[in-house]
Amino acid sequence: MELIDKLEILADAAKYDVACTSSGIDRSAQKGKLGNTMAAGCCHSFSADGRCITLLKVLMTNVCVYDCAYCVNRASNEVPRAAFTPRELAELTIAFYRRNYIEGLFLSSGVVRDPDHTTELMVRTLSLLRNEHGFRGYIHAKAVPGTSPELIEALGHLADRMSVNMELPSQRSLALLAPEKDKQRIVVPMRQIRDGIAEDRDTRAIMRRGTTYLAQRRPARKERAFVPAGQSTQMIVGATPESDFQILNLSAALYRTLSLKRVFFSAYTPVNDDARLPSADAVQLNREHRLYQADWLLRFYRFDVAEIIDEEHPFLDLDLDPKANWAVNHLDFFPVEVNTAPFEALLRVPGIGVRGARSIVRARRATCLRETELRKLGVAYKRARFFITCAGTYAGAGVDFTPEALRAQLAAPIEGGRRGRRSGKACPGQLSLFESVETPEKARVGAGRPRTALAGHAEPSARSGLYGNASARTAETKGTASRPRARADEGALAPEADGTFGWQRALEMPEKVPA
Repeated sequence: MELIDKLEILADAAKYDVACTSSGIDRSAQKGKLGNTMAAGCCHSFSADGRCITLLKVLMTNVCVYDCAYCVNRASNEVPRAAFTPRELAELTIAFYRRNYIEGLFLSSGVVRDPDHTTELMVRTLSLLRNEHGFRGYIHAKAVPGTSPELIEALGHLADRMSVNMELPSQRSLALLAPEKDKQRIVVPMRQIRDGIAEDRDTRAIMRRGTTYLAQRRPARKERAFVPAGQSTQMIVGATPESDFQILNLSAALYRTLSLKRVFFSAYTPVNDDARLPSADAVQLNREHRLYQADWLLRFYRFDVAEIIDEEHPFLDLDLDPKANWAVNHLDFFPVEVNTAPFEALLRVPGIGVRGARSIVRARRATCLRETELRKLGVAYKRARFFITCAGTYAGAGVDFTPEALRAQLAAPIEGGRRGRRSGKACPGQLSLFESVETPEKARVGAGRPRTALAGHAEPSARSGLYGNASARTAETKGTASRPRARADEGALAPEADGTFGWQRALEMPEKVPA
């Protein structure tokens, strides 16, 4: 099979993995080596439907011995199969990087033969990139559940970020849709990665600390850091009946116990005909969007899960974002005076983000803040005015200060922009490397042009043809308005999410090596 055909199959097979994130690590260029990494992220190009692309997302192989109900690459599906050799994939990555198509690599794989053999292929590929080609760019590698600790260790010293997909939010759903996978086989490598990151960070801190006044000789060759950009995970939302309440409790437990950098939510996209899967051909993009907003509140706005959602109303409100929903249901906290309110109180105001709150705290030292100054500081004044006072004057005059009136002002359909997946309330499909959105201009320019071979020199205009979308599906959303309850103790987890589904309990259990 030609290399271009392998790339077409394996890049398309990897499109359901979420990877658009900041790199989280700074690594400058080095003489004699190739590339660098910026902590702000690999974000400079956009696909035809608006998504930011800079990573070559590809599978090592789409051959898989598992038969997960939701996966397009499952063993029972009759799809074209292909596999890269480690050298083929390493040279392909370098060729794309030199042409400025990509800034890094996102590498996952189907489970061929067994997890150890699959990980060995990935280790060989990354070793060629790092050691033979001197590649210093960003690499995100997926760890296969059930892999031996030695191979996880080797992979972690070659990749910048690693992730182990939890796949589904509950143990019960995992047993139903992915019977070959086990929660303990997923949790054990996640725990190993967490411990390895902490140990590596502590060791390097000790080595940097001067223990004597005499000059110390550094080792001739420094070992690569272990997963310096941290680990993440991904969950499919909508394929199983778990509520947002259970999903957010699990996310909070993952951040607390495994020190994850990010939990990704992927709206369920039906690709298989299976009786165990939902019958509706629906992609819950709005629900995914609200979960990301709630996750942001947990990570950056100092909210607790119990403030965002409760067991009585287990789904997030699709008409109102979680922060505005909390504010409307806690009007006794508002309005706050922007010139005197503490930083924590400003974070609770809809329309004021983390950066805006910091700017307010700095600016009010020199001047009295009113509408003009707040707009200059980047505050979304149109939303914030209902919850603040400026120098003692209420900014939301003309609207009743009641939950009903404020909800009517703040509720609006989710706007996905002009190019995003949610624009037009339709999902155009996942990113594909070879399909492109046809426009009259593209059709005129590209008519009759053959596909450029990888071995040849790429034309300057070929880059725009790499990105595109697949067939559209209508997006339907379901949800129930949530009304948050009083704040619970820090770290408290819902009994149902802990006892019934068991993920949180598995995170707290001592390590067991799977048989």
